[in-house]
Amino acid sequence: MLSAELKIYLESLIPNRESAIIEIEAYAKEHNVPIMDLVGIEAMLQLLRLIQPASILEIGTAIGYSAIRMAKALPDTKIVTIERDRERYDQAIHYINETKTSAQITVYFGDALELVDVIENAGYNNFDVLFIDAAKGQYQRFFNYYEMQLSNNGVIITDNVLFKGLVAEKELEIKRTRSLVNKIKAYNEWLMNNPNYHTTILPIGDGIAISKKRGVNQ
Repeated sequence: MLSAELKIYLESLIPNRESAIIEIEAYAKEHNVPIMDLVGIEAMLQLLRLIQPASILEIGTAIGYSAIRMAKALPDTKIVTIERDRERYDQAIHYINETKTSAQITVYFGDALELVDVIENAGYNNFDVLFIDAAKGQYQRFFNYYEMQLSNNGVIITDNVLFKGLVAEKELEIKRTRSLVNKIKAYNEWLMNNPNYHTTILPIGDGIAISKKRGVNQ
């Protein structure tokens, strides 16, 4: 993980963001809505610029921050995103309309684990990128349920896989935290040993795992 000083330095180098984006960041901070760390999302956006996906499926819209940032960075990309919390869903719709990204972003309300068939039958082509940023204890289920809707050269990006560095701690006093950390650690180990993907974990933001489908002879 980045030191606090290095994180501040890197954030100071990031170009100014438009006022609507800063407004969303401020709302998230005020209302304790988890959105991607600024350095982390900038790294992900650069990766997506290199991939140039035609379509992205995001699990976990929250208030629309990541979807909007992706839409702004990739104006030719279509983004489908799923959110199960009604208040956050409504706030996401508000910000998507405010940032004029509704032509690129389609938001589904509901539990992603229950909408697999809905997304599959909605007429979208195979997604080039799957971005998982929702309930951490369900990461492997999200991965397994939606990888079937990934294109042949697809990439899966998972956020929060280092969980504030707690995955490296040997002793965790709070039982609920310990249980969640163990699930994330199990997911990371499963991911790194998945024979169908090349995976690397970047220690930026809250930890980002990048999984690329292996070719037939890779």
